[in-house]
This record gives sequence, C-alpha cells and structure tokens, in this order.
Amino acid sequence: MSASRTSGTTDALGPDEDPVNESPGTSAAEAMPGSELLAALLDGMDAALCAFDADGTITHWNREAERILGWSAQEAVGRHGFAGWAVRSADAADVQARLMAAMDAPGRQVNEFALLRKDGGRVLVRTQSAGVRGAEERPAGVYCAFSEVHAQIDLERAIALSEALLDDAAWGVVLVDVDLRPTVVNSLAARALGGDRAALLGRPLGELIVQGVEDLEGSLHHVLAEGPPPAPAELWVTLRTPEGDRRRCWRNGFLRLASPLAEEPVPLGVGWLFQDVTAAKLAEQEADRLRFRTNQLHRAAGSAAECEDPMEAATSTLDYALAGFADHVVVDLLPSDDAPLPVRTLSTPAEGPGPCLPVSGGGVPVRYATGHPALQSLDREGSVRASAGGGAETWALERQWPRDSVHALCVVLRSRGRTLGVVTFLRTAHRTAFERPDAAYAETVAARVAAAVDLARLI
Repeated sequence: MSASRTSGTTDALGPDEDPVNESPGTSAAEAMPGSELLAALLDGMDAALCAFDADGTITHWNREAERILGWSAQEAVGRHGFAGWAVRSADAADVQARLMAAMDAPGRQVNEFALLRKDGGRVLVRTQSAGVRGAEERPAGVYCAFSEVHAQIDLERAIALSEALLDDAAWGVVLVDVDLRPTVVNSLAARALGGDRAALLGRPLGELIVQGVEDLEGSLHHVLAEGPPPAPAELWVTLRTPEGDRRRCWRNGFLRLASPLAEEPVPLGVGWLFQDVTAAKLAEQEADRLRFRTNQLHRAAGSAAECEDPMEAATSTLDYALAGFADHVVVDLLPSDDAPLPVRTLSTPAEGPGPCLPVSGGGVPVRYATGHPALQSLDREGSVRASAGGGAETWALERQWPRDSVHALCVVLRSRGRTLGVVTFLRTAHRTAFERPDAAYAETVAARVAAAVDLARLI
C-alpha cells in the first residue's frame, strides 16, 4: 500500500494496482475510488494507525496519529521507522525491533513506547501490532494501532468501574431501559428485590414493588427527560417476597445513560443505584419520637403544676400526651376498691378531635362485656393492646368507644399501691397499631394521671 501525498492521509492503492474506474452501471459505493474509501476509513478511526512494509518503511499514517504526535502524513509516510524524528536515538533500535517482530509472530503484540511529538514533547503510547501477509502468505509488513496510555487507562478504569459496580458494590445497581425494565442487576440489588438476577431481567418494576413503585418510576422518567437529581433521594417501598411484604427505605441515586457514539445524546436508559437505609431511618424516627414525647411530658408537667384542681391537671396531662400519639382517650375510674363497675369520668369528644374533659353529669358506670380490654388491664394490673380485625365500626361500638377507633391501648391507673381505674388510648385507621414502645410511654403518662386522680380524692 502507498500513501497519498496530495490528500495528506492515505492511499488505498497497492504498489501494483490500478485505480478503480467508474462505469455507468456501478453503484455509489463501487464508484468511489479505492484510495478515497480507504483514506476515509482510516481517518475516521478513533485509534492512531500506522503501517510498515517488510523493510520497515512507513506506508500509512492516519489523522489520529497526526493528532497524537503532531507529524502529518506527508512528513511520516516514506520514512524508515521512527529513528531520528518520532523516537529518541537511544531507543530507536529497540522500538523498531519490537514493532517489526510482530511480522513473524502469531496474533497481536502489545507494547508501550515513549515517542516524541513534533514539538519535542514525549508521550507514552500503548501499541498493538500485527503482521500483514502478502502473496503466498509471506510476511509483507506490520500494521500498528496505538493510543496514549492515559486514554487507554481511562478506558480500562471505566470498564473496571462498571464491572466492580455490577459485582462487588456496596450499593444495589440496576440498569433500566427506556421502558423502565431492568436489563442488568447486580447481586446486592437482586437480594434487595428478593429475586434471582436472571429472573429479574425484563420484568416490570410493579411486579416486584407493591407500594412506592409510582414514585420510583416517576423519578426514572424524570431522569430520562431532564437528567439526574442533584442529590440522592430517599424512598419508602413495600416489596413482595416469598416470606410476605416487606417495607424498606432506600436512598437512591440516578444517572442518565446516553450513547457516546451518537451525534445527539440518545438516552439508553437509567443507572439506578440504591442503598437500604431502613435500620438507620427507623432509628432516626424512634429518636425523633422519643425526643418529642419527652418534650411533651416536660410541658405537661409544667402545665399540671399550675393547676389548682388535680383533675384539671390530669386532663391537661392527657391533652399533651395525645399530640402525635392517639386520637381519643377515655378514663374509667373505680369509685372504690370493691366497686364492681368502672365509671367513665374523663374523655375526649367522640365525634372528632378535642380536649380531654370531665364527662357531663358526673360520669356514668360502663358495663363492659367479659373479656373487654379495659377489664383485662384492671385484672392484670398492666397494659393491654387490641386492634379491630374486621368491621371496625362494630368492633368499637361493642366496646363503647368512638366509632372510628380501630386500635386501643388500655393502661391501669395505680397510685400508692391501689388500682384507681384504667385509661384507654384509641387510634383511628390512619395510624398504625400500638407497639411496645407506645405502651411504655402510655404507662408513664398513666402514672402521672393516677397521681393527680389520687390527690383529687384525698382533698
């Protein structure tokens, strides 16, 4: 092959070939001269390329080689090796020998050389060389593709990063296409989603996530249209697993994937990275809840201290305790130690939110059925939790509680070793059921209410 001196690139003609003549019956591709076609192909390559004949003379030199070293095709083609211009004299023999060794060796040879730029600077390149065979498979020369080492290292780092993210990352990594279906799932993400890596591919996210999938898909659509958000976002989801539904909190990061080969950015999908932060969020919520409740108890104590009437102090304490804790409260007191029926003495309005007040008319006895949670609390002298399994309105009315109640927590009132009654906290359907930490808080409130009730009876 010989180089074209006029075009400044390369020539597609061999030393003994004739130019391709265009004929009326040929196609556009066939009509293009061979030299122009090869020149376009070589100059369009992302890698620098040069070629040597069997004697070591340069026959081809493309534009990327010119960009890296600064030497044009006119200056490079026809020179014998790199000696005296593109490599130091001390290194010339070794570089030439290692390059030309590829002519007789099978496969490709990879080497790193320090070459000289036209401006005198040095650049470290990584080369891949292979022999060229001529007639009867005899060695005819060598072609050499090379690139700057730092560019090659950047590529290798990018590939290594991708492989590490998809195998060993501490974050779950999912690549989704423009239809929001997973195309790649790493091991941690597969465990978090509760499935096998291969089984998750191509499945709609709605099949894996019971609640929260709308928010997740909305974020993915936004990334495809507008780009990634400036900071990670936290999202609560409920997952469908063989063991049942699980509620988890994920901290999510998103990256829009676009083709680097397109003239305009073409979305290929979204890289979704997430980390399970459920334990940390629950601990944070519990700390906030404890801080709030402690503050409410402090405020309740200050308010009660200013009340002349002990029963007013009891109702004030319950008002502070209800904030963020329950929707209703009722207090049933025992008139005496041997009284058979408790008396509804204090309560909040049954129709909706309101302050805790004494029952009008001085209170009425309540005839609770056997097994009522309030009676269980009195018998055990402890706390009892209960929730409506079905038919919430009937469940509440049968127990003589406000009709919208679905969760109850009954706590006994005791002071000076005596049982004074029971206080019942009630929640509606928009709240979760009472849990053990809620019972501990309610017992603290009940102790203060019992002390106020006991004082009211003494005076």
